[in-house]
Amino acid sequence: MAIKKKNSKHSPNGSRRHNGASPATTIDLRTYSIPDLRLEHPDLSVRQSTEKDGHVRYEVTGNLDAPVPPIRDSKYLSKQQCIEIYRYMLLNRKMEVALENLYKQGKVVGGVYFGLGQEACSCASAYALDKDDWFAPMIRNQGSLLVRGFAARDTMMQYMAKADSPTRGRDGTSHFGDIEKRNMVSPISMLGDLIPVLSGVALGARLQGRNVAVMTYIGDGGQSTGVTYEGINFAAVQNLGLVLFIESNLWAYSTPSEMQYRCKDLAERAIGYGIPGVIVDGTDACQVYDAAREAVERAHAGEGPTLIEAKMMRMKGHAIHDAASYVPKPMFDFWKKRDPIARFDNYLVKEKKWLSSKENAELISEVERIIEAEREIAINSPMPEPESAEGGVYCEDGCHDIKPKYGTPKVKKGTGGYKETEAAVHLK
Repeated sequence: MAIKKKNSKHSPNGSRRHNGASPATTIDLRTYSIPDLRLEHPDLSVRQSTEKDGHVRYEVTGNLDAPVPPIRDSKYLSKQQCIEIYRYMLLNRKMEVALENLYKQGKVVGGVYFGLGQEACSCASAYALDKDDWFAPMIRNQGSLLVRGFAARDTMMQYMAKADSPTRGRDGTSHFGDIEKRNMVSPISMLGDLIPVLSGVALGARLQGRNVAVMTYIGDGGQSTGVTYEGINFAAVQNLGLVLFIESNLWAYSTPSEMQYRCKDLAERAIGYGIPGVIVDGTDACQVYDAAREAVERAHAGEGPTLIEAKMMRMKGHAIHDAASYVPKPMFDFWKKRDPIARFDNYLVKEKKWLSSKENAELISEVERIIEAEREIAINSPMPEPESAEGGVYCEDGCHDIKPKYGTPKVKKGTGGYKETEAAVHLK
């Protein structure tokens, strides 16, 4: 005879009662939310189709004629600060145009990686950092270098492998940093590896008695790497001031987001780490800055990491060799209308009237003159002497002395010995 199953009784918060015990007087109800600060939520969808000849192509559907949303007013930025961020974004764009021309002239060694369409994310995020905070850019965050004090010629000479480049011609891309003056960790080609490295920087600063913010970036494709999860989890467990921007730019090389991950928003993954997550419009400099500033303030207060998903589109291929022919043209057209520089230009000139048309034109001309002068310096820099290649491969005596930046780590004094129960166990 079958046994009749009794109905289970549940407490209001979903935890099952045991042995008929009454529910606790205090209910530990855990709720999570991911704030979405965007003023627009594009409903575009990309699907794969196979043509009769066997070629695979992508199609985009959705409301491709949706109006461009306005820029959200910042809670923190002043008129002058907005103009400064706009100037950095212009420098970023003009520098990359110059780099593209240098490549076409055969003056670049290797390839070039662009952040077209991502200038607001790179520049406004770095602008939110304090001087003592640390950052580690990715290959598309060349605007953050400008904000943190590098000159456009540094990036140009680096791509040209010139003797006056930050690596003295030993690298042809963006693998350079400055841990002494600008608190910049060099980019790492293995995607995701910067996250545990920056978490280690935050831990090192804490051991020296400081809570600093450490900012780095990862793309929607790169965030699938295992080391990304390990790095975020370490920062969460140790309550470190990691500010991680996921640049959700819709394409992981030639793979659309729909075929890269299943969750609706990558910011949702913050829930699994027990840390705050937020979504912003990556083409809106004010939204990016506000989210970054609040994350930086959390880090300074010792409140741990923050994950920020900035949604936008990478408007060029993976690198200059990639024509991005796999991207449906209507998708490019949709996001071209949301160009972060054009939007900020309209915001400052027409909406806020913080710049007149004449002042804006003069600012653009000034940036163009600076980039031209920087380009000339880069071109006239000599190539490195072949004999110099053997230098700097290994750390030589006195080549650099790395000292604690904020103070000597405090170590508890002890006997220096181990108790018998603490001895290592050796298994035969």
